[in-house]
Amino acid sequence: MDQAVGDLKQALPCVAEAPAVHVEVLQRGGSTAKKEDIKLSVRKLLNRHNIVFGDYSWTEFDDPFLTRNVQSVSIVDTELKIKDPQPIDLSACTVALHVFQLNEEGPSSENLEEEAENIIAANHWVLPAAEFHGLWDSLVYDVEVKSHLLDYVMTTLLFSDKNVDSNLITWNRVVLLHGPPGTGKTSLCRALAQKLTIRLSSRYRYGQLIEINSHSLFSKWFSESGKLVTRMFQKIQDLIDNKDALVFVLIDEVESLTAARNACRAGTEPSDAIRVVNAVLTQIDQIKRHSNVVILTTSNITERIDVAFVDRADIRQYIGPPSATAVFKIYLSCLEELMKCQIIYPRQQLLTLRELEMIGFIENNVSKLSLLLSEISRKSEGLSGRVLRKLPFLAHALYIQAPTVTIEGFLQALSLAVDKQFEDRKKLSSRV
Repeated sequence: MDQAVGDLKQALPCVAEAPAVHVEVLQRGGSTAKKEDIKLSVRKLLNRHNIVFGDYSWTEFDDPFLTRNVQSVSIVDTELKIKDPQPIDLSACTVALHVFQLNEEGPSSENLEEEAENIIAANHWVLPAAEFHGLWDSLVYDVEVKSHLLDYVMTTLLFSDKNVDSNLITWNRVVLLHGPPGTGKTSLCRALAQKLTIRLSSRYRYGQLIEINSHSLFSKWFSESGKLVTRMFQKIQDLIDNKDALVFVLIDEVESLTAARNACRAGTEPSDAIRVVNAVLTQIDQIKRHSNVVILTTSNITERIDVAFVDRADIRQYIGPPSATAVFKIYLSCLEELMKCQIIYPRQQLLTLRELEMIGFIENNVSKLSLLLSEISRKSEGLSGRVLRKLPFLAHALYIQAPTVTIEGFLQALSLAVDKQFEDRKKLSSRV
């Protein structure tokens, strides 16, 4: 118990103490080295490089042991807690090391087998999964969404460790992310599960993510859907019973529960639909009592979420389209990737928004391209994150079609792609 609380303290942000800095160490897939030996070598590396500027990653090492056993050492999430752009002195911080290996197997499917059809009811990943590596960093939000979600789960675990009476102080281990489609809600749930599995790797040996297909629960062929839901959650219960695992249950588009309940009341759906809804809510109430489970849910239609479900959610976080600031960060990461792959060539340094602010947004030879990107970002407001990540590809496909392009040429193409996106949207809405 003391060890568990110690691990949790290490992962929690400090208030009166030195700030906590998290270092994620990706161990090579074939490595059999002990985590403690890897941590010892990483600490020596950090002692030699104890002044860093925000997030930083090493992929090459002077130490042969690290070269053989470690793929990367990354200082992560400094922007979540350390807002000051000053250098970070690791010697003055609490450094939390998280050593992990990626699972390469991919998802498995949980099927609900009936005579009429065989429908995938859920996908199941063992975490940390190679499929989700880097997903957390790719998600950009304006408000402190990611840090709030991390803090929520950490507090949940702390309250469990301290045996806080849940009859006096209630928490349900349920998170609800809601907002328009394409804003990254499902991706954020997956990334959060991955991040927490890594962050708590000294406490849990691995994570389990079960992503439930809500629509499959309401198939017209199901005559005993309530029993099938119970059967599926029994499999989840079996995973929870292994206390070495941190289990995440993701219910996507949870408004499907409400739609089924309302349709049943209106007489347009069989009574089986209401049994499915009640079965899901009952099963959630049963599994949320376990300390190693977190229930993640998403909804595209906020006003249609079931009141009975909303009451169960501890956190109800709205996820909207990115602002111009977030759009700039998204585009900047896309441009960095294209320069790394030499599709944009030669490489040129772009200023961040913070650096533009420091020079008062004055245009010169150094800031010219970054100011153009800022202008493109402002006119991209209103587009979803899903569309924004697609636009660099469309810009190349529609307006470049060459193996390499200068950054000036690419930004011109990106600007045209943004204009076309809004034109296409306008045409589509006029036809509806």
